[in-house]
Amino acid sequence: MDNYRQDKLHKFEEFVDRRLKPDLVHAISERDKVFEQQKTFSDLRKHIENLQKNSVTSLKTLVNLGSEVYMQAEVPDTQRICVDVGLGFHVEFSWSEALNYILLKEEKLARQIEEYTHQIASIKAQIKMVCEGIRELLQLPAELTLQEPIL
Repeated sequence: MDNYRQDKLHKFEEFVDRRLKPDLVHAISERDKVFEQQKTFSDLRKHIENLQKNSVTSLKTLVNLGSEVYMQAEVPDTQRICVDVGLGFHVEFSWSEALNYILLKEEKLARQIEEYTHQIASIKAQIKMVCEGIRELLQLPAELTLQEPIL
């Protein structure tokens, strides 16, 4: 193989290893974070609906103080709830207000998940295209295409 092809091959491999793979790992990681947020809000919605359904007006519970250390707590009035809205801010809502906020937040998170999913698919397509370029550069038959690693 001549120096030109080796140089091109090295540049393709470097582009995949230094740019596309880290971008793919980052996009998957960010999408996973959004999935976690989505689950948190879904759980909160279910808990509020359960409180409404059972007409719970007071509550005894355990509160996680951190590092899996719990303390017993009593909530004398469950009609209002504080929801973390981001950046360390909590807003006090009634149950219906909280459910409306959660609905809007879940829609936004679903859109973010869809955007990350499209981004991940695009990066995987780029990796596949570069691998096809490498295959052509090495003059391998089409059935012997290089397989990109599945992340």
